[in-house]
Amino acid sequence: MKTFGTIARGIKTPIIKAGDDLVKIVTDSLLNAVKNENIELQNRDVIAITEAVVGITEHNYASIDQIAADIRLKFGKNAHIGVVFPTPYSRNRFSSILRGIARGCSKITLLLSYPSDEVGNALFDEELLYKHNINPWSDTLNEAEYQKYFGDQVHIFTGINYIKYFRELIENENCEAEIIFSNRATAILDYTKQVLVANIHERDKTKRILSNAGAEVIYKTDEILRESVNGSGYNSKYGLLGSNKATEDTVKLFPEHGDTLVVKIQEEILRRTGKKLEVMVYGDGAYKDPVGKIWELADPVVSPAFTSGLIGTPNEIKIKYISDNKLKDLHGEELNEAMRNEIRNKSKNLKGTNETLGTTPRNYTDLLGSLADLTSGSGDKGTPVVLIQNYFDNYAD
Repeated sequence: MKTFGTIARGIKTPIIKAGDDLVKIVTDSLLNAVKNENIELQNRDVIAITEAVVGITEHNYASIDQIAADIRLKFGKNAHIGVVFPTPYSRNRFSSILRGIARGCSKITLLLSYPSDEVGNALFDEELLYKHNINPWSDTLNEAEYQKYFGDQVHIFTGINYIKYFRELIENENCEAEIIFSNRATAILDYTKQVLVANIHERDKTKRILSNAGAEVIYKTDEILRESVNGSGYNSKYGLLGSNKATEDTVKLFPEHGDTLVVKIQEEILRRTGKKLEVMVYGDGAYKDPVGKIWELADPVVSPAFTSGLIGTPNEIKIKYISDNKLKDLHGEELNEAMRNEIRNKSKNLKGTNETLGTTPRNYTDLLGSLADLTSGSGDKGTPVVLIQNYFDNYAD
């Protein structure tokens, strides 16, 4: 029996720039690492590559001017646009998008959900709602009312007052700014009928609600830059969703050609090693920070591209449950072997059975992407490639 279970290792690579051969860099870096560390690759090992370097090598960028141009194409010149539920409240994610919107219209009414955005970035301490007897599900506040009740609150991690920050970004583009606070998307229709839906995970629901309530022109951020505008990059499925600030005047978009990339990397590794590894591109992990209460998934999906062997969810029994119930009278090696037999003989479909209590199966790509994101980090580790081994093994292997 193997003595190690799942192992995740960050693989250091050269600094990756636009136009680099990512298939070669990933494969060379992986094979160099396993050779130096005396690691043996196995079939079904997983190689995960952060979406950042995929987008970079694709040169999938867009400028503020190009975002503004698409805004004008969709809303017309000098529009008054209601931007609804921007997510996340972030300098890295939303600031450049907001600048592009502001540059492409004459006025923005920014509707912010409160006390936090869709993924948990808080504008202020939730306890203040109770102190001032404010119902966030029914009460719409203007900026003066917000200031009266909540004052100059800053983000717990960044120290930014996002109300002031967003206003400055809009006005610096010679665009009129108005900020309101509500958790009812339809509140925006009291100000304008031209709407850009800017949340992530419930964007389709938000658009449907607004369309049914009388919005006249309505788009989502995943519908901006779905195709190239004035030579920009693009993402045909997610538009601006998943983008990050690159420079003061550009954003890096979510990768467009990841499906082709993962197959090419899989084929190259197979050619050079004889092993068939699974390959995926990952973005944000789907986990929640217990201190800041932030759900880290600010991308539209955890994995925008992966090889076919990563389709599906785990089918596992709960060892603790089996040990405490069916095998409660066994001990030592007799218990260990009995547990291995339970695993070997488990049903191919355990859904709804007591044996699975507490296993909460999720998509392989969501689980692996979260593991890879936590392993690689988002700063200066220099490991945009992650090797995950033994993930599909169990106690019986």
